[in-house]
Parts: sequence; structure tokens; C-alpha cells
Amino acid sequence: MNPLCLRNARILYDLLFRASADAMLEVAANPKRLGAQIGFISILRTWGQNLLLHPHVHCVVPAGGLGADHDRWIHPKYAFFLPVKVLSSVFRAKFIDGLRKAFRQGKLIFSGSIAKLAKPKRFAAFVNSLFKQQWVVYAKPAFGAPSLVLRYLGRYTHRVAISNHRLLAFDGERVTFRWKDYAHGNKHRKMTLEATEFLRRFTQHILPRGFVRIRQFGFLTNTRRSVLLTLARHLLAATPEPPEACPTGSAKSSTWQCPHCNGEMRIGPNLSARQLASRCRPLDSS
Repeated sequence: MNPLCLRNARILYDLLFRASADAMLEVAANPKRLGAQIGFISILRTWGQNLLLHPHVHCVVPAGGLGADHDRWIHPKYAFFLPVKVLSSVFRAKFIDGLRKAFRQGKLIFSGSIAKLAKPKRFAAFVNSLFKQQWVVYAKPAFGAPSLVLRYLGRYTHRVAISNHRLLAFDGERVTFRWKDYAHGNKHRKMTLEATEFLRRFTQHILPRGFVRIRQFGFLTNTRRSVLLTLARHLLAATPEPPEACPTGSAKSSTWQCPHCNGEMRIGPNLSARQLASRCRPLDSS
């Protein structure tokens, strides 16, 4: 699958979005599971900690959804929201169906090590083998507060395959970086790669130009989000909390106003560096 993804990134990553979203929407709408219209944000990631190709999507899902007639909010029956084993099988079936359709329409590119898959019989055998693999869906419990959701999203929305703080050394030929080994108790390890191999791993995560890697589905889609979020808040008997006022906020008009609460901003004394130094005690003073 990985070589196929590298040669058909736009098609297969788009399929990854659609198959995962359709699986969640379908299972959630089933009265035996949740019986609700849900909404969620999906974020594509293509890398693992060791920079190898590992395409997957992270989804942030509100705990519940709208009833069929939009007359009530339905809370999940179980702590895990939706059964992951059911999601796994539905997701796999939808992805493979989309893969077969892309092949029939001649949209897939086969070259190099996967050139043989261009033959219909070889491709059919390859696709059938995918049903023998267990496709993984993982669910975490609900977050405790909106601020935690934002913190979680911030780690994935605009991050590249590796951040600067994980880069440890470069001697002109080899790159050393830190990575977390999830397969062995999340241990922190160091990896050293030839510069060319490091660049190969890094560049395979460059997405096609214009590809959207953050998408909204269900009642969070752009065309319906404003109306349905208002409805959801009404059904939950909740309204957005107003921003906290600054402690010294004032309703007075002022040339300088606080951008947070519109209160008056007071200009303090303008001190020189020498005056500031005279007011500060040395760090080693008692």
C-alpha cells in the first residue's frame, strides 16, 4: 500500500478521508449503534516518529450527535462512542471498494516495484489480500475541556514531518534525531541516518499542491456548520461562554483600548535602561 500511496497520493489520501468519514457517519447513523447525525474534523498525517510512511487520519468527534429530526441531542451509549471493530470492517470495505473503482476508471499509476499490479488479475489478488489484514481504528475517551481539544489539534494541524527540537546533530553526512518508539512502551530513542536517506523519508510526506489535509464532515461541514452548531447548543441547553473581562477592564472610551475586553489601557512611566536597572535587585541579593 505504501508504494501505491506514494505514486497516487492525491487519489489515495482523498480516499482515506472519504472512506473513514463515510464509515463513521454510517455506523453512527445506525439506530443499533448511536442513531445520530454526527460531525467531526479529520486531519491527515502521513508519517510516524521514525519518518517512515504511515498514512492515517486523526478525527476529533463531539460526544454525541443530532437526532434524525434534529429535535434532540443523542448522547453515546458507550464510553468508546462507537464500536471500533465495527468501524474497522466498514472502513476497510469502503476503502477497498474505492480502490477498485479507481482502478476500473484507470486513475491509478503503477511503476517501479508495483508495475506488476497494473494487470487486472494481479491487482485483484492484491486487493483480495487486503481483506486478510486487520485494519486498525483506535478511539480515545472524550477530552475534559475545549482547551484540551485545541491543544490536541495544535499538535497536528500545521506540523511538518519532524520538528526542530527533535533534530540533535548533523555532521555533514549523517543526521541524528530523537523519536518515540510506540511499539516498545513509548521509549525515547535516537536514530542516525545518512543525509540522503533522511531527505528521502522527509520528502515523501510532501503533499500534492493544493491538497487539503484538514476537513470537516457531518454537521461540521462548511455549508451547514453555523446553523447546526447553533441548533446543537440549543438542544444541549448551552451557549458559548463570553470571553473573560480583564481584571482592570473599564467601559470608558479611550484612544488605547484592550483588544480583549475593550477596557481603557493606561500608559505607564517611560523608563530608560538605567532607570530600570536601578529598580531591579541583583539576582544574588537577599
